[in-house]
Amino acid sequence: GGLVAVPTDTVYGVACLAQDSAAVRSIYRLKGRNGAKPLAICLGDLERLYRYCHVNVPDELLRDLLPGPVTLVLERSEELNKDLNPFTSLVGVRIPDHPFMRDLARACSGPLALTSANISAQGSTLSVLEFQDLWPQLSLVVDGGPIGDNQSPECRLGSTVVDLSVSGKFSIIRPGCALTPTVEILKKYGLVPESS
Repeated sequence: GGLVAVPTDTVYGVACLAQDSAAVRSIYRLKGRNGAKPLAICLGDLERLYRYCHVNVPDELLRDLLPGPVTLVLERSEELNKDLNPFTSLVGVRIPDHPFMRDLARACSGPLALTSANISAQGSTLSVLEFQDLWPQLSLVVDGGPIGDNQSPECRLGSTVVDLSVSGKFSIIRPGCALTPTVEILKKYGLVPESS
């Protein structure tokens, strides 16, 4: 039921067990986050994604994007906690390219709920000192050292969020830090932007 601050391949995050409804509510309280804003889930391996999502893109496309700084939005499966994003049939999935995060996710029986370690509407954090105000409400802070270049605004963009829930199409929800390579991979597999 605790909330843990963790390093990822993009920014610092706060994670909890996604199947624990009380923990999920705690993340929203911690961040002062609008209850209608969804949380992503974090997994250690691509194979586990099929348990929590309905996938309508080739496995090779997923393997080209994950692990990496991308959140893929897919149709959620019945396995996922109904209290996690109850207002949508979709869920964002992260498999960070970060050995500690992948090991942590593998060690948990279910997915982690993952969001950035900051108060909602404030900037993303690249070191544990940048979110000191949240420490008292966290069960654990894992210090993975500084992430990226704190002078570079691109480093604070977080993951690129792509909706893949419509077959053959994609839409960019958040450009994030990996927009160009992500779009190149999606087009390589014949996906077209949803507006076209």
